Amino acid sequence: MNSKRWPRIIALTALATLTFPLSMTAQSHKQVNSQHHHYQLAQIPTLGGPGANFFDNTNNIAVLNARGTVSGGSADTLIPDPFSSNYWWNAAGNVTKAYLWENGSLTELGSLLDNVNSGSAWISSNGIVAGLSENGQIDPSIPDLPEISPIMWRDGKITNLGTLPGGGYQGAAVSVNNRGEVAGIASNLVPDANSLLNYNPNLWAGVGYGYQLRAFVWDQSNGMQDLGTLGAGTNAEATAINESGQIIGDSYTSSAPGVCYGVTTGGFLWDRKHGMQDLGSLGGTCTVPNDLNNRGQVVGVSWTAGDSPQRAFLWENGSLRDLGGFEGNNTGAVAINEKGEAVGFSGHAVLWKKVGEAIDLGTVGNDPCSFAQGVNDEEQVVGDSSPTDCANYDTSRGFLWEHGSIVDLNTVIPPNSPLYIVYAYTINRRGEIAVNGIDANGIEQAAVLIPCDENHAGVEGCDYSTMDAATAAQSPAPRYPSGAQRLSQLRRTSRSHTPTLVRPSR
Repeated sequence: MNSKRWPRIIALTALATLTFPLSMTAQSHKQVNSQHHHYQLAQIPTLGGPGANFFDNTNNIAVLNARGTVSGGSADTLIPDPFSSNYWWNAAGNVTKAYLWENGSLTELGSLLDNVNSGSAWISSNGIVAGLSENGQIDPSIPDLPEISPIMWRDGKITNLGTLPGGGYQGAAVSVNNRGEVAGIASNLVPDANSLLNYNPNLWAGVGYGYQLRAFVWDQSNGMQDLGTLGAGTNAEATAINESGQIIGDSYTSSAPGVCYGVTTGGFLWDRKHGMQDLGSLGGTCTVPNDLNNRGQVVGVSWTAGDSPQRAFLWENGSLRDLGGFEGNNTGAVAINEKGEAVGFSGHAVLWKKVGEAIDLGTVGNDPCSFAQGVNDEEQVVGDSSPTDCANYDTSRGFLWEHGSIVDLNTVIPPNSPLYIVYAYTINRRGEIAVNGIDANGIEQAAVLIPCDENHAGVEGCDYSTMDAATAAQSPAPRYPSGAQRLSQLRRTSRSHTPTLVRPSR
């Protein structure tokens, strides 16, 4: 579970490597002579072990809140993992723990038992953290498989959110709002040979699990509530919750064949007043939402008739629309800001200002491909660009796009920085960026990039001068081993990272 890139590959993987000419309805990327700030790199410490990281469990990665507080992964300890090596979270064999980093200080959030693994998936703007922890038990359905429980950390206290009525052995809290309402996933005890758990990156994807996976909402007053499914579907999963308590996710809709998970699948929006609402489709057999904002706007991916191509969509006020801009191409929307602007991919990273208005953000240097992963309300976009690997992004570098100009983040951090930035996950309204980088030993580490600007005066080591786009475009060569080498050496459970279909994840 301590892998860094667990892509949500559910179908049509080969399509992610295709690039297409931009249609005339889209705006082409143009490098302009804009100015970029330098950034100071603040590396997240470990808990005694070799590394710390962010889990990108969905494309809607809320690991960094507006206050600059970070929690969204785990840090390695030196505690030996007591469970089977077949299911290590850390290939080094040590326990990893969820953490909170704030104002330069690291706090271990803990786990349900001292010697078991935990990880955080989401931090709300007021500091509530959602995640998961082993509970010390072995799942009776699969030999040696540890049970996982959904967890919330609030005001220094860890809470086990429990199980669905009737029981279950696996669960994770994936999102939480400021009111402490949690969205998550949990297995039940209903047998299902096509369990959605086998595709979900938050749990033991790929283990051949045999019970249904369901989406849930939890609050202090009502406990855990199963959200149900769409149509005649048997499985569902939640992705995110907003401040109004609206939850997005996807659900099997029937047993009819489909491009996602082998059966027809629909996206949903749930709230307490209306229950589970089907978002509709663009004519294909699968729709999956990736993000929503506090206005209730939802973005994601929906397949067209014949299940080709896949298209980025925006859903609002009961209507699902193709975001457009790249006719005939595979597109996907990954994240949305509070202004309703969406980002994602279509060979290159894309910003949709609105339906039908798409901007090709380009790539770093001469890289053939990129995708956008986060956007703030100031229209700053972060993501990843790859010079060699458009299928898995095992070789990549994080980028920032602003004011019409894309820049390799390794160019704007100090040249003596201890990390080479490979993944940029999210950017908050203050311009701070959550990233994973590689250290001199080839180990992946989490960090926050702090802009050297007027809103961050007095940051030690900051270079408060600016650089023009031409200078920023002179990207340094990668200094450390490729991602494929790193992950095969360090993370036994890792899978490839592909901006395909739905969401590149964990």
